Amino acid sequence: MLAFSFDPRKIQVGEQVGSTTLNIVIFLLFIGLTMGLVIRASRTTKKATDFYTGGATFTGPQNGFAIAGDYLSAASFLGICGAIAVQGYDGFLYSIGFLVAWLVALLLVAERLRNVGKFTMADVLSFRLKQRPVRMAAALATLTVSLFYLIAQMAGAGGLVALLLNIKGHTGQSIVVAVVGVLMIVYVLVGGMKGTTYVQMVKAVLLVGGALLMTLMVLAAVKGNFSDLLQKAMDGTVTNAKTGAKEAVGEKIIEPGLKYGKTETTKLDFLSLALALVLGTAGLPHVLMRFYTVPTAKEARRSVTWAIGLIGAFYIFTLVLGFGAAAYVGADVIAKAPGGVNSAAPLLAFSLGGTILMAVISAVAFATILAVVAGLAITASASLAHDIYNGVIKRGKASEESQVRVSRITVVVIGIASIILGIGAMGQNIAFLVALAFAVAASANLPTILFSLFWRKFNTTGAVLSMYGGLISAIVLIIFSPAVSGKPTSMFKSLDFHWFPLENPGLISIPIGFGLAIIGTFLGKPDADLTDKAVEMEVRSLTGVGVEKAIDH
Repeated sequence: MLAFSFDPRKIQVGEQVGSTTLNIVIFLLFIGLTMGLVIRASRTTKKATDFYTGGATFTGPQNGFAIAGDYLSAASFLGICGAIAVQGYDGFLYSIGFLVAWLVALLLVAERLRNVGKFTMADVLSFRLKQRPVRMAAALATLTVSLFYLIAQMAGAGGLVALLLNIKGHTGQSIVVAVVGVLMIVYVLVGGMKGTTYVQMVKAVLLVGGALLMTLMVLAAVKGNFSDLLQKAMDGTVTNAKTGAKEAVGEKIIEPGLKYGKTETTKLDFLSLALALVLGTAGLPHVLMRFYTVPTAKEARRSVTWAIGLIGAFYIFTLVLGFGAAAYVGADVIAKAPGGVNSAAPLLAFSLGGTILMAVISAVAFATILAVVAGLAITASASLAHDIYNGVIKRGKASEESQVRVSRITVVVIGIASIILGIGAMGQNIAFLVALAFAVAASANLPTILFSLFWRKFNTTGAVLSMYGGLISAIVLIIFSPAVSGKPTSMFKSLDFHWFPLENPGLISIPIGFGLAIIGTFLGKPDADLTDKAVEMEVRSLTGVGVEKAIDH
């Protein structure tokens, strides 16, 4: 039991919290610090390998912190805390899914990808398959997943800064999203992967440290008794949407089913979400690309081990923070804050430590968004320049200078697109939006990655059919799902063109991706001229022999 305690202050519905001036000052300090790191890194960013992978010079622990910084996005901090505060047990399923997914990445793909690849996910997929069709499909899948992820981060940025600066109008939040997009573009253009990695390392330390501090403060408030915290969350009240009357939250917040147990459809939605979360990480291009920033497969393994430790600790903290927000902030206050459900963590920080803690935690969350969007942008730009421009259009003969130039142009285009789409997604729970990106990654990328690494008979037809089929099925199901239209929580609240009942497409689109890979392999012609490459890939993936050579063939 903790020997001291204090009483967090209660926040009233509609109350303006924090100091706008202090928030802006701390924001600017964080941006200045990270921009300094990026400018310093730019001095050594000369070649394509520096821009894409930081010259593969980072150690395992360094890359582990960077992976944690890349993976622990705004969804992890803002979205999950809000989901647990409002949905209780069912909200914590996001934390479980995101964490368990790392075991799949560690056991199946981390070391093998590092041994086979060079810059991007498509390097692995095209190693033993026909270059041009596979690179094109992999690049399009990478761009799509990155864009989905970027939309979530942008939406989170709009809500977060709206809360801190007390911006209530849609126009003001839109300007915030645009500013985040511009900062992202500058970070990547100036610093490349080295600068982005340094920002992610700093952000991981700040985020995990900030979450630990808040967790200890919540536990101190209940004298270390987690049961008391759960009781306080149950004792809270919530407004009935139909009658407008105040009702006790009750035991439903600590029991399964508050969100996913009401009907058979929501139960299936839970299975779909779980499948997407657990399988999605091993197919996320921006996470996979981090394995190329270390010099050896051993360092790749070490980096994932460090990342799991940091990420696991953080997701345990989210349990305390989520129920802490339910107990000391309340669902009504969270729902009516400018940032909606994504405001739970900053509001809890204000309840625990007042204006200063709220400003610091919010600045950390803002740094989280900047670091993640920079990583996503560089992954998308590398895929387009290295895979489409060099691998497909120039047939592997483009100069490094021209690849980096195309990559920089792509960063600007991706940044503009993410700003526009992020403005459209404001108000959505960003943990939910990221889960959609996981579903697309698991449907389009994971089947081809696994079959390329583990199935010798796998061929180009199977790979292309799987990637396009998984990608298209996931996107179509998302467009015609309740996530986009037909519900009060949809992106388009006033329209209803949905016919697919599940909010997450993973339960359908992931089996489609795997099924098409198998069907395409048996129906398509074997890659006879690349048979030796399958054997070479198997040896290299297991031993790392030949990893220093260029993979283009």
